[in-house]
Amino acid sequence: MIKLLIFLGVLYFGYRQVKSWVVKNVLSGKIFSDQVSNRVDDVMVKDPFCEIYFPKREGVHLRVGEEDLYFCSTECRDKFIESRSKKQ
Repeated sequence: MIKLLIFLGVLYFGYRQVKSWVVKNVLSGKIFSDQVSNRVDDVMVKDPFCEIYFPKREGVHLRVGEEDLYFCSTECRDKFIESRSKKQ
């Protein structure tokens, strides 16, 4: 009988430990927030001149009229501007 009470006491103690860990880490968002923060949070855009894709945050911005354009480099941006001026 004493062995059963000791076993139930150890089982209850283990249950309380697991429950407190779950409340502390899982429900508070610690575990899931680490996984979410590792996501890439950027948009891929296409360079209108050389037509390669790159992350928007790394692009060179140019506003043409009402349109926002992003280029992979300043060289592509300058070539785009030059090609537009030749067309006009």
